[in-house]
Amino acid sequence: MTDTTSRWDVVLRPRVTPYVAYAAAFVVATSGIVVGFLLKIRYTGAILQTADQVAMGALGVILAAAILLLATPRLRIGPAGLGVRNILLERVIPWSDVVGVSFPAGARWARVDLDDYEYTAVLAIQAIDGERAVHAMDTLRTQLAHYRPDLTAS
Repeated sequence: MTDTTSRWDVVLRPRVTPYVAYAAAFVVATSGIVVGFLLKIRYTGAILQTADQVAMGALGVILAAAILLLATPRLRIGPAGLGVRNILLERVIPWSDVVGVSFPAGARWARVDLDDYEYTAVLAIQAIDGERAVHAMDTLRTQLAHYRPDLTAS
C-alpha cells in the first residue's frame, strides 16, 4: 500500500542559511569547549571544579545543536499538498487549504496563503538566496498551477 504523503515531486531547501548555521554552530561549540578547558588555568577567586568545565563544554554543544536547527527548513511539493518544515516540525498543508503563494516585498522568506487571510511562512525560500529563491518561487507557482488550476484560471 502506497501512501500519497511519501511521494513528493519537488523538494526545496535554502542555500545560504545552512552554511551560516554550520559556521555559527562550530564557533559556539568550539568556544564552549575552549572556555571549559580554560576555566581552571589560574585561580580567580571562584571555586571551579571539573563539573563546571564539563558543563561549560556541554552548554556550548547544546547551543550549537540548537543553532543547527536553522539548517533544517524544507518545502516538499506533491499530490498530498505542501510539506512545510521550518525549524522542528513538518506541517503538510493539503492543496484544498492553499489559496496562493507569495513573496511580499521586503519579506525575508516566502509564504503559503491559506483561508481566512492566514498564512504559513516558508523558510525554505529565502530572499538571501537571490536568484535561487526566484527559481524556487517559479517552481512553487508552477506546481500550484498543476495541482490547483482553479486558482490560476482568470
